[in-house]
Amino acid sequence: MQLSRKALNARWAWTSAAAIAAFLVLGLADTYLRARTGFGAVDLQGVRTGWGVRVILDRWTSPPDSALAGFGLGFDYLFMPLYAVALYLGTIAARERFAPRPGARRRIMELLAMAPIAGALFDVCENSLQLTMLVRGPSDLLAVLAAEATLAKFIGFYTGLALTLLAVAGLFLPKTKAESGK
Repeated sequence: MQLSRKALNARWAWTSAAAIAAFLVLGLADTYLRARTGFGAVDLQGVRTGWGVRVILDRWTSPPDSALAGFGLGFDYLFMPLYAVALYLGTIAARERFAPRPGARRRIMELLAMAPIAGALFDVCENSLQLTMLVRGPSDLLAVLAAEATLAKFIGFYTGLALTLLAVAGLFLPKTKAESGK
């Protein structure tokens, strides 16, 4: 399916707005959880030992805190496709602006456009491992796997974000003679 530049930018804007709104909800929930317990769901991302995960989970044992932690981890599953699609569309907009013709640069940007999708898939792995530790108990292996998935998620996310910011800059930069086809 081929999208016009106008349709691409409209979808990019809507998914970006939805992703930002979901991010704000997650941020508020995590800030509130951290204020109540000393740890938020974000703190769980960098922990590489079962003991470290246990320390965090022990703080979330009371029902309001465990429900809030579960909400944050569950709501993240809504956030994942939103940010993946928003960043994917942003990278496609960057590709269309800075590599409009076939060639090596366009192929590279097409490959890099998949980075946010891969990042979201690693985010699914990370959350699944964290939920497994929340339900069945933490282990060193699961903690390390979750931390590695977190690292891969951030690589994909920041690659997509960098190209999306490039696309935003491309909206304001004047086109060169080669880009305008003159």
